[in-house]
Amino acid sequence: MTKSKLTISGRTAVISGAASGMGRSLAQRLSAHGSPVAITDVNEAGLKETEASLKGPVLSRVLDVRDAQAQTSFAQEVRDWTPAPVGAVFNNAGVVLASAILGGDPADDEWLWDIDFRGVVNGTRAFLPILVDQGDGAIVNTSSVFGLAAVPNQSAYCAAKSAVRAFTDSLRHELRGTGVRAINVFPGGVNTNIVRNARFAEGPDGLGLSREAMIEEFTATSLTQPDKAAEIIHRGVEAGKARILVGPDAHLFDLLTRITPTHYMDVMYRFQGIVDKARRAPSLIRQR
Repeated sequence: MTKSKLTISGRTAVISGAASGMGRSLAQRLSAHGSPVAITDVNEAGLKETEASLKGPVLSRVLDVRDAQAQTSFAQEVRDWTPAPVGAVFNNAGVVLASAILGGDPADDEWLWDIDFRGVVNGTRAFLPILVDQGDGAIVNTSSVFGLAAVPNQSAYCAAKSAVRAFTDSLRHELRGTGVRAINVFPGGVNTNIVRNARFAEGPDGLGLSREAMIEEFTATSLTQPDKAAEIIHRGVEAGKARILVGPDAHLFDLLTRITPTHYMDVMYRFQGIVDKARRAPSLIRQR
């Protein structure tokens, strides 16, 4: 089937989680391409910094995506404010929880699901009527590479991001013939603050790594910068893609889960072992 392109540059973009990371970069990129932007986040200070970095029209509100009524009210505010038709709604806000299932706190799981999945549902339900009334536009939901492949100590996150993937796929089928798109975004490691702001289960019954060690490991293995991620997402939406893979690691996980659906982690562990040996090689040579 031929992809139908969708121009969102110059049209209003709605972006949650815009106080930093991919959300901020999306706001900056789309604003630079002539789009009025409506941005939200719970981080008021970071949101103000994002707002100050934008040159075009901007509507900024401190908003918790878990609050369905607040999302609906914001959608009405955007409808009244927008100087251009809404091109895309980016349900981007998200958090991370690192915790084993055994001994994990169910309250932490609920906290993550409320933001990462239910927040996406709330944003979709709030803005979808506007797009359907227009007869065009896109709902762009941020899943994750871990919505394609499940990994240890990320069960709640993997579950939420898998739910986002399935929810968005279902929505895409429902929207057939309306002119409105539903798009899944699957970022790999993007160098943002998401892990720095995560919840961790530490100690002897936890993950075996300190918070600082996990942050250091994430930073070292994050292959994509937020500006590049925003570029990939923007171009992918306008190219008419239904699923957008962000970063080389996302493409790798996508390939591995297709080739070996139940043993992809074995492959990744072996690959990681080879990489670790390669990293240690220079120091071993110097010691000799």
